[in-house]
Amino acid sequence: MMEHFNFCKTYLHHPLLQLLYAVLLILSSIPVSLSEIKNIWIFDDYRSMILFENFGFRKNGHIEISVRNVTWASRHQNTQFNPSSMGFFIANVPSFRSIWNESQYIEGFCGLSSRYAKLIFKFENLTADSTYNGSIEIDEPDEYNLVFGNCQPEFKVSMRVHTEMYNLKEGEKDFLPAGQTTLPKLYFLFFLIYAGFFFIWVFACINQRPKVEKIHLIMGALLLFKCLKMICVSEDKMYVRKTGTPHGWDVAFYVFGFFKGIMLFTVIILIGTGWSFLKPYLQEREKQVLMTVIPLQVLENIAYVVISETGPATKDWMTWNQLFLLIDISCCCVVFFPIIWSIRSLREASKTDGKAAKNLEKLTLFKQFYIVVIGYLYFTRIVVSAVGAFLNYRLEWLITVLEEGASLPMEKNPYLLINDEEENAAAQMLEEDDPFEL
Repeated sequence: MMEHFNFCKTYLHHPLLQLLYAVLLILSSIPVSLSEIKNIWIFDDYRSMILFENFGFRKNGHIEISVRNVTWASRHQNTQFNPSSMGFFIANVPSFRSIWNESQYIEGFCGLSSRYAKLIFKFENLTADSTYNGSIEIDEPDEYNLVFGNCQPEFKVSMRVHTEMYNLKEGEKDFLPAGQTTLPKLYFLFFLIYAGFFFIWVFACINQRPKVEKIHLIMGALLLFKCLKMICVSEDKMYVRKTGTPHGWDVAFYVFGFFKGIMLFTVIILIGTGWSFLKPYLQEREKQVLMTVIPLQVLENIAYVVISETGPATKDWMTWNQLFLLIDISCCCVVFFPIIWSIRSLREASKTDGKAAKNLEKLTLFKQFYIVVIGYLYFTRIVVSAVGAFLNYRLEWLITVLEEGASLPMEKNPYLLINDEEENAAAQMLEEDDPFEL
């Protein structure tokens, strides 16, 4: 009993576990607002344009906007405020790019007066108590940006903004953008697929219990967290579609997504090191790689939550995006080192231990794993983003299909029985094989 207590005490005070507890506390304390009904607080902001939201509309889509507690203050003395110099407008994506380009190159440019902007209201339309309530109907279906324009950047503005964006489907509000309406069913389908993989994996581990290693259990845990993430995001999208708010499912989605992200890179690193397959331990440099990637994944997940929950209206939103991208690229680069080390180690061992055929099999396996990891990371980070940039907004759901579909293929690498006659042939192949370089 005392040994069990000491064991629990030791692991409860492990630095990594304490880090995970801290992250979960941070994730649970972030105010959640992943929905199409949004409440945003702007405080002392003097940006000339503030992007509030992006939404794909069908014909007869609606935007409802409520602004209250509007105040402004000059950063310079003796400056006259013009209420017609501030207001809200919408613009489709190409038009917004044109407005943004004009604001960068034309001195004194005012986004509210641009020919590309569709004006909603100006501050001169505010009531006596500094509020505004209104709605507009979208006649031309497209992907629109809701933007606040400040043509007097010498004035700081503060306000509370409530927005609702939705399409009408059979008389009912659909709060998901036109390209995301199929996502609830799509994510549920992926949940069923991953759940099937998980049960197959569990069944295989039970049937092959003598051959099961610790890495197989960790891979099973990865599949489990993937399943839980899929069902949570499916419920999240379903509630957002019907009510405009996720009803707490976004919290569960972030928590399971956090563990899934850490588990994915951990599994890639552990397989790349050959842990539990080639050796039952990790070398010091491999531990350092693991201790580098896990904290980076923690930061990446925090950045992802902040990006999703705050929105582009937040001042530091672009900084968080850049941080997220930098960390993700760093993790993708770091995970290749253990694989390269294992490949080089196998090549060197094959020349000294007399087990050429077995080492050739393992070397081939690691090369295949290296190619699979490169293909997966390249496809999900670059190809998917490139395709998304050219997709019509109504086909946004295809990005999810590409991202999740890239995770579905599971390669089978059987352990081959190699006899003595194959040893000489394998040794010759190892001698003729070109050195594997990164």
